[in-house]
Amino acid sequence: MEIVEVLGYVGALFIGLVLGLIGGGGSILTVPILVYALSFNPVIATAYSLFVVGSTSMVGAVKNMFHGRVAFKTAIIFAVPAFTAVYLTRAFIIPAVPQDLFNVGNFKVTRDLAIMMFFAVIMLMTAITMIRNSKEQLIEKKAELNPNYFILGIQGLIIGLITGLVGAGGGFLIIPALVLLAKLPMKNAVATSLFIIAINSLIGFLGDVQNYDIDWPFLLKFTAISIVGIFIGIWLNKFVEGSKLKKAFGWFVLIMGVYIIYKELTI
Repeated sequence: MEIVEVLGYVGALFIGLVLGLIGGGGSILTVPILVYALSFNPVIATAYSLFVVGSTSMVGAVKNMFHGRVAFKTAIIFAVPAFTAVYLTRAFIIPAVPQDLFNVGNFKVTRDLAIMMFFAVIMLMTAITMIRNSKEQLIEKKAELNPNYFILGIQGLIIGLITGLVGAGGGFLIIPALVLLAKLPMKNAVATSLFIIAINSLIGFLGDVQNYDIDWPFLLKFTAISIVGIFIGIWLNKFVEGSKLKKAFGWFVLIMGVYIIYKELTI
């Protein structure tokens, strides 16, 4: 096993560790680890990311179900248009996009480049959300609004499209929607978000199964290591307050997003 491959599996453990410690954000690292450490092309990386994100989120979702924190009615209203969009994106839209998109002078814009650039933008948005620590602001604002399930469904459709394109769960977008539009308490919003992410990601991955050959031994091994990381993170959370680590991780994600933009534009 090469050192780069070892680092990739260490990255899988880190993904789960972050998810266990701070309750989200770790999945945003899955695609960069698969692309830059393990040399998968972005389309396959986003496909594998959906499976990893879906499986790890399901672990957290099941735990929250036993505690009665998942709002199933809200989850269904949000998830149905979301997973429909994810599946259609992975099954039909991504395969239909040509590899070479257009040229800007001598610079060729490819499908892989566009995916990674869009992914980097999502990373930057995630980082800013973590750094600003906007959860407290959302709690203050939620009382000002009445539940709006129609807009919640529309937002589910949009987030489903984004999830399908970049292979990330989109929790930083889902949680604000659940708090502001469905008026869920923060703990319930986080729990319901995990449930939605799990359904979106795993159904979206089914769209990839019909289009690509899946390296199941690798994918299951990578996912299992990530899930082990979650349990380690949950255990460490007893000694380290995850919220205190959130801003630091946000800065890390911000740097990673900038690095991806730099790397993709200078290849």
